[in-house]
Amino acid sequence: METKQAKALLGGEWLIKESNPFETFIPEDFNEEQRMVMDMCTQFLDAEVLPIVERIDKLETGLMPSLLEKAGEQGLLSTSFPEQYGGLGKDFITSTIVNEGLGGGHSFSVAVAAHTGIGSLPILYFGTEEQKQKYIPKLASGEWKGAYGLTEPNSGSDALGAKTTAKLSDDGKYYILNGQKCWITNGGFADVYTVFAKIDGDKFTGFIVERGFEGFSQGPEEHKMGIKGSSTVQLYFQDCKVPVENVLGEIGRGHVIAFNILNIGRLKLCAAALGGSKRAATTSIQYAITREQFKLPIAKFGAIKHKMAEMAIRMWVCESALYRASKWIDDKEHELMNSGKSFAEALLGAAEEYAIECAMLKVYGSEVLDYVVDEGVQIHGGNGFSDEYMISKAYRDSRINRIYEGTNEINRLLTVDMVLKRAMKGKLDLMGPAMAVQKELMSIPDFGAEEEGAFAKELKYIANFKKSILMVAGAAVQKLMMQLEKEQEVLMNIADMAIETYNAESALLRVIKLTEQKGEAAVKLQADIMRTYLYDASDRINKSGKDALNSFAEGDELRMMHIGLKRFTKVEPFNTKDARRRICEKLVADNGYHF
Repeated sequence: METKQAKALLGGEWLIKESNPFETFIPEDFNEEQRMVMDMCTQFLDAEVLPIVERIDKLETGLMPSLLEKAGEQGLLSTSFPEQYGGLGKDFITSTIVNEGLGGGHSFSVAVAAHTGIGSLPILYFGTEEQKQKYIPKLASGEWKGAYGLTEPNSGSDALGAKTTAKLSDDGKYYILNGQKCWITNGGFADVYTVFAKIDGDKFTGFIVERGFEGFSQGPEEHKMGIKGSSTVQLYFQDCKVPVENVLGEIGRGHVIAFNILNIGRLKLCAAALGGSKRAATTSIQYAITREQFKLPIAKFGAIKHKMAEMAIRMWVCESALYRASKWIDDKEHELMNSGKSFAEALLGAAEEYAIECAMLKVYGSEVLDYVVDEGVQIHGGNGFSDEYMISKAYRDSRINRIYEGTNEINRLLTVDMVLKRAMKGKLDLMGPAMAVQKELMSIPDFGAEEEGAFAKELKYIANFKKSILMVAGAAVQKLMMQLEKEQEVLMNIADMAIETYNAESALLRVIKLTEQKGEAAVKLQADIMRTYLYDASDRINKSGKDALNSFAEGDELRMMHIGLKRFTKVEPFNTKDARRRICEKLVADNGYHF
């Protein structure tokens, strides 16, 4: 175990180094102000949003903008904006808490996340001082609403394939935009849009477009499967005149804006999905307690207990992983600011440092929410299929999260791509640890004395999970070389191994820290959550590893690596059924998820 003074890990470094639990930030570390912020978000949803979700879903004119204005009056839109632009100037963790706290508000959650994130941050981080002074105070207060125009009918994941053009006017005062954007969240009522177009056909550039600019118009509201109360329209630019002073950032560097903003958005999406998961889980738990079949509440049946406990396990693990990374970003931001970087440079630099973790969190958070709402419908049975029950709305609203902010497939591919690129640049030493694992595979297994300590066994599991990733990824790079980028299935297998390992380690570190703070007896259920997740993760990591190896290795080499994978993913038997039942007892006693 490293000392308590260990230096925080850099992005991706957890894969090759042992993490220090005492350097890990956990939700139990929230200060009093942060807990109050979470309570304020909960109260806002309960008082202002959830009682009128049906009206929101009907896209009642002016309703969503008025809710955003109310949120702005309570400071919920400006948490992380600097005070000089009308914000509250809070830290990154607090702004993440707001995203989680407002995440259970269905369509409202989408609108507020789009406004405070992609609708405002491009101007805050890349705008000139004049642009910031003009737009940010009004966006922070909710007087103006923000939106973001990147996607086009023929360019989704391939954002740089956009066809919208921009040409300088003859008098040099305007850029003339022509083209269209689609799936624009808040598009029907926003006042300010960050829009991307290509100057002279190739210089991908950002622009600030205001509602009312000549040549700008919008299409009708889209009819969607879920998030029906979220305004989603197409934007049209027909010789749209955008003043040259509204160019955002550097000409030809629009990709820097688009991709850096997505890093932050991915982590915040995980936070919002977590908030939505907790709401949906509590709804389902309360239903299971009151719904009787065969003269018993269904919460007493083992099959239902398993579902409710698994919801709690995945949410608790997701929360552990989320705030671990949030603290890393917060620490890096302060480090960069202390070195002389501006506020914008510091946060963008910190988010870029942990872009790998942001991508993984986006994938896991959205898939946790999908699991929770799907099983929530199942717990409700036939009633879950009825619009009269909120769980059906949660089910429909959840599905979009695996698509926007980069599809989960794209984020899985990015996870591995970013790790390998950092290794090639010498920023992340993967070669040394990977060679060490290969050497270990060729040696006789060490059956020496077991390490002592309350969690020595679990720490060894995590170390071995990491070895399994290094073994599979190292072999894939050696075998496939330049062809690896075309083997998307292999890349996604490796990404899944990494996501499981990062999550498992985050949960373990949280339990170790809680045990140090409260004592072993006080965190028995959290240890049940962690151990159940580790036990199940070992099988999932093994399966992903085998699928990857089987696709490019063969013969003795394949057999040897299968033996190695089995060694690295081996865990002792653990009674997950009883652990889940203990977890479920608390959920029932608390009448919801309150870990």
